[in-house]
Amino acid sequence: MSGSKDGAGAKEHSSFSDKLKSPFQELKEKLDGTHLQDVKVHLNHKKHQIGKFKNLFNPQHRHDEEHEIRCDEKRTAIGESHRFQSYFPEHDGNQIKWYVDGRDYFWAVSVALEQAKETIYICDWWLSPELFLRRPPHSHQEYRLDAILKRRAEAGVKIFIIVYREVEAALTCNSEHTKHALQGLCPEGTPGYGNIKVMRHPDHNVLENAADMTFYWAHHEKFIVIDYNMAFIGGLDLCFGRWDNHQHALADVHPEGVANEVWPGQDFNNNRIMDFQNVNDWKQNELSKADYGRMPWHDVAMGLIGPCVYDIAEHFVLRWNFVKRDKYKRDDRFDWLMLQGRQGEDEDLVGVQRPKHPVGDYILHPLSPLESKKLGNQGTVHAQIVRSSADWSSGILRDHSIQNAYSEVIRNAQHFVYIENQFFITATGENQSPIHNQIGKSIVEACVRAGKEGRKFRVIIIIPAIPGFAGDLRDDAAIGTRAIMDYQYKSICRGEDSIFGRIRAEGVDPTNHVFVFNLRSYDRLNKTPAMKEQEEKSGVKYQDVQRAQAEEIMSSGIHGTPGEAIGSDRHETKAEEKKESKETESSLEAKKRFEEARPDDREPTTVYSVAKHAMAGQGKLSDETWEGDPQDEVHNWIQEELYIHAKLLIVDDRIVICGSSNLNDRSQEGHHDSELSIVMEDTDRIPSVMDGQVYEAGRHAATLRRYLWREHMGLLPPQDNDASNDPNAQPPGDDSPNDIWDRDDSYKFVEDPMSDALWEQWTGSATTNTEIFRHLFHADPDDYVKTFDDYNTFLPPKEVPAGHIFDRFMPTADIRQKLDQIKGHLVWMPLDYLKDANMAETGLQVNTWTESIYT
Repeated sequence: MSGSKDGAGAKEHSSFSDKLKSPFQELKEKLDGTHLQDVKVHLNHKKHQIGKFKNLFNPQHRHDEEHEIRCDEKRTAIGESHRFQSYFPEHDGNQIKWYVDGRDYFWAVSVALEQAKETIYICDWWLSPELFLRRPPHSHQEYRLDAILKRRAEAGVKIFIIVYREVEAALTCNSEHTKHALQGLCPEGTPGYGNIKVMRHPDHNVLENAADMTFYWAHHEKFIVIDYNMAFIGGLDLCFGRWDNHQHALADVHPEGVANEVWPGQDFNNNRIMDFQNVNDWKQNELSKADYGRMPWHDVAMGLIGPCVYDIAEHFVLRWNFVKRDKYKRDDRFDWLMLQGRQGEDEDLVGVQRPKHPVGDYILHPLSPLESKKLGNQGTVHAQIVRSSADWSSGILRDHSIQNAYSEVIRNAQHFVYIENQFFITATGENQSPIHNQIGKSIVEACVRAGKEGRKFRVIIIIPAIPGFAGDLRDDAAIGTRAIMDYQYKSICRGEDSIFGRIRAEGVDPTNHVFVFNLRSYDRLNKTPAMKEQEEKSGVKYQDVQRAQAEEIMSSGIHGTPGEAIGSDRHETKAEEKKESKETESSLEAKKRFEEARPDDREPTTVYSVAKHAMAGQGKLSDETWEGDPQDEVHNWIQEELYIHAKLLIVDDRIVICGSSNLNDRSQEGHHDSELSIVMEDTDRIPSVMDGQVYEAGRHAATLRRYLWREHMGLLPPQDNDASNDPNAQPPGDDSPNDIWDRDDSYKFVEDPMSDALWEQWTGSATTNTEIFRHLFHADPDDYVKTFDDYNTFLPPKEVPAGHIFDRFMPTADIRQKLDQIKGHLVWMPLDYLKDANMAETGLQVNTWTESIYT
């Protein structure tokens, strides 16, 4: 009894002590759930919101509290224990599949998205909800991206999307439209409501985020994670302008009927002539297909199953939680994501925070046990995720493991380095400010070592002829693009600190080791007499028919109820819907008049595109028919740079790095643009040849390199739009390995990347193609233009449309005969272009304050 009394007394004493420590605890408990408590929480949130202004004076405000310092130390220790100082470890057992160009990638993504059961993560620089993942759109309307996401959301799949919030004055991708369109797919009261969540970052609201607004840098990652079973990563955003196939057509006017169009609305684009305009009006296109060609697009991506999928998912969860903290902390539409394997003391590694008054739930991902996912041994590829990430982009200390990986892999190369990239801006030391990344230094070291050893060694670089988007390079408006080109030339070959300069200073001839190429394509527009007759009889311009076709297939009403608001997201008002309905009706009526004006008895004799003739097995271009006066055909030939958007490195047919990272400071320095890439080395070795000697190559690297080289040399056949029977357009899996196209002699011909016969054909094709494009089109840029004055004789007058035949009086037979000789898309990069001119004069646009934007 006495023991019982003592216990009761101790309990009473403990209770009394607790009350002394927290005298208002009972009052707090009584207030919980009441209006007064709500007011208190609101005031607390407002205090923290206003308090963010003090962060203006504390740039380390995410890294100065004890728990933040402890987390940073944990992350640093993890990185220091891994190769390339990456936060993510190396993993055996990945099954990884490559995708070349948009047709294959987007088709595979469409299949994979339809298979989603639990969750979809998407991270993009730009996402176009109205993008068709299969072509032609008229017969694949159910495979528009927003239609697929709507179906999956209605099936209960939780969809999480993070897109870059652009600076509207500088970019036209309109992430606000992306967010509103996607979150309006499943209105309240309908299946799928609340299953699509879209975040935009960084925040440009000075009242909310004055200390952390970022105007210079972008979120540039492009990846997808589905059910923690599969991921896609690479250079392709799910957006307009990216879909393409291997022949890279420029034309899209179809004599057999407008329903056969491949690139509807804003998807038909040529940034060199005109940037995207008002992309929220995705049906519109200011560029007439009857007068201009599109800009073709080359890209590379990967699909994977295996342990690296978890690491890509972990990066997404970190990004999500950081944006939640940075922008949506007091927004109950967005929950915190917890990650299996990163719980308890390690939840801070993925950015989970537990404020005193949390808003939003804490949801554990994946939604089913981690053990049920395909994260074990799935294949033969040894792989590691690397990234460029920092405080502004994900709340972590600077991570530049992509640059570390590029530098180390290139430095250790023994035979060749193959680079495809959108940019090439790099330093060889500490003397090239504002350029700081040291990938160029590794290239110099590898070349000098090979040169002094007398060993055959090549660095082959393929980048766009014009790396940014501009109109006429002579105009003042193009100074930003010329600044980028200037930095590229200084990186490659101009000045003693360039790659060429540094190699030459070591007594080695750089022209024996470093080779730089562009890609270029040609086609023929279909402004035929029949089409002109239809325009005259109907009173309808073909550009209006383009618009009508886009209206018909893109206004499919899948954006939910007009005027439906989700939180602060509003998609379309009733007045706007009524106005759009009238415009659609008028456009469709115009299209009907145009089609009725077509003579019933006239079958088209011209094909919509002749770009296929640059590829294998297509016969002679000169045998193609042209309807009408042969001299009219002269005005319809066009050329355009083939825009290289891939971010790819292949070394010695063994190692591949692929992802979103460009080769410049923006992508490589870590604290500028955010990026995600993957380093891959296949343990499945295949017998091969290297410089005439027996060699073991990695299957993944060697087959990808052989495929790409044959595409560029025109040794692969063109692709049909329908990819349903093509294994290369399916998601990764045991039942769909890459078709390496080894069914003809071309596979064996490109086996040895160092063979003299292959190199002779590669450089020979580039030389022939370059000379023909120069002769026929005066393609810009060119080595003949060394000063701005040289433009006066090299380019036609400005009123002549860009990319057309220079000499309008040239016989059409001569044009055809020359175009017959073009094979593939390889051309030499003009390393002497504007070498005697100041490419980018210092001024308001290019100066010490802005130069880092261009590097």
